[in-house]
Amino acid sequence: MSGLFGPLPVPGSAPFIVEVRRGAQVESRHAVVAIVVDGDGKRVAAWGDADASYFPRSSNKALQALPLLETGAADAAGLSQAEIALAGASHGGESGHTEAVAAWLKRIGVAPEQLECGAHWPYNEDSARALARAGQLPSNLHNNCSGKHAGMVTLARHLGVPLEGYVKPDHPVQRAVTAAIEDVCGHRFAPDEIGVDGCSMPTMAMPLYNLAHGFAKFITGNGLAPERAKAAKRFAQAVIAEPFFIAGNGRFCTLAMQAGRGRFIVKTGAEGVYTAASAELGVGIALKALDGTTRAAQTAIGAVLDHLGLLDDAAREMLQPMVQPVMSNWGGIRVGDIGLAPVA
Repeated sequence: MSGLFGPLPVPGSAPFIVEVRRGAQVESRHAVVAIVVDGDGKRVAAWGDADASYFPRSSNKALQALPLLETGAADAAGLSQAEIALAGASHGGESGHTEAVAAWLKRIGVAPEQLECGAHWPYNEDSARALARAGQLPSNLHNNCSGKHAGMVTLARHLGVPLEGYVKPDHPVQRAVTAAIEDVCGHRFAPDEIGVDGCSMPTMAMPLYNLAHGFAKFITGNGLAPERAKAAKRFAQAVIAEPFFIAGNGRFCTLAMQAGRGRFIVKTGAEGVYTAASAELGVGIALKALDGTTRAAQTAIGAVLDHLGLLDDAAREMLQPMVQPVMSNWGGIRVGDIGLAPVA
């Protein structure tokens, strides 16, 4: 296997390196740990210590959405494919995102103020500027996790439990989510592995191997109970059909799934994490840029997808500006680029 965004070094105990180059000099180096695992748990390829634990952050939102689907809550609420995708999204806060979440909440009788995610300015720059020009402040709907939170309150309503505190680890909603992740990833979380994410929900650290194996099981159904396997397949179909709702215009996850045309799903997480899964190859992928930089992780996931043969020429052309970005200064002069370090 080889890639035109690479080549990647031979898998081994060392991470691979993403370089930032200015002129003829390397200005920065980012080490990336990555692993590819199949549905049976076989390590297909790994770079660096994939048994070290990291917080997946938003990269595991697909797993967090499983109880919403397998309990029947999604069907009871009449969720569309776009809304299912939003349940696993880190969206840009564009009007298409916020209006869809608002309509979903209205349908189930929940006010945006009842979401416990907090508010932040939209990731989408045009949307943030439009909001500011209108003299408005962002609401909970603009939070990139508002779709995930809409899914959680939908699940709470379906289970007949209080909405208040649904982000707390001991709430029935979060107990169901944690149990699903533990089952799929094959890892029982110790108390010191549980932290709080940016949107106030729990985030649980686990070995990168388990995260990748979880996504391999998610995409293949291997080792999952029938309803859980059905829910995972339904989520994957939703994000492939509605990639705009997983991230948004100009965002890597949306562009990558558009470029892949159903060959894989991919999801970013804060602090340099990415996950991906391919039904075609029957594998899950997880990686971590050790210094937490998104620019390195984005180059890395593009290179790994290409290394596995999941990007054709058209897909590579679509993603090249984000996987091998050119750096320009404020005067528009090209000053460097970002890409994989050459293999010796």
